[in-house]
Amino acid sequence: MIEVIKSDITKISVDAIVNAANSSLMGGGGVDGAIHRAGGNTILDECKIILAKQGSCKTGQAVITTAGNLPAKFVIHTVGPIWNGGSNNESEKLADCYKNSLQLAVENNCKSVAFPSISTGVYRFPKEEAAHIAVKTVSDFLSKHSGIEKVIFVCFDDENETLINKEIGRI
Repeated sequence: MIEVIKSDITKISVDAIVNAANSSLMGGGGVDGAIHRAGGNTILDECKIILAKQGSCKTGQAVITTAGNLPAKFVIHTVGPIWNGGSNNESEKLADCYKNSLQLAVENNCKSVAFPSISTGVYRFPKEEAAHIAVKTVSDFLSKHSGIEKVIFVCFDDENETLINKEIGRI
């Protein structure tokens, strides 16, 4: 039910991929920029509609769009926390990213979801702690909700892949 691969998330064929977005939802660097580039203008146009209705997307929240030119059906955009030493509820906000993304997946009848390592790049969240939060939160959610058959952690680098695999081995 949970697996890890080292790959490019924009190439994964699942019902929904999760985008580690910024609060403006306008694309940026890292996985966010890659998803917007590969998915095309449809994703950006839908993000603009969401922003017109609700302003920004706050840390820990998630919103959903279609996937444009990507092999997935949907993109779930979630805003991860910026690491500031751990005293600003960063761990809880990161867990919220995973929970809220999975809840949107369930609500949209997604059977398969692919996650990147949220907040571990330019947002500087410690990778080991982020891996623990990601795997525990996903595992806990799946144990309480039916519908999602597969969650894939798509790692861009060896370090995140190793850390996620280590956490999966603990569940």
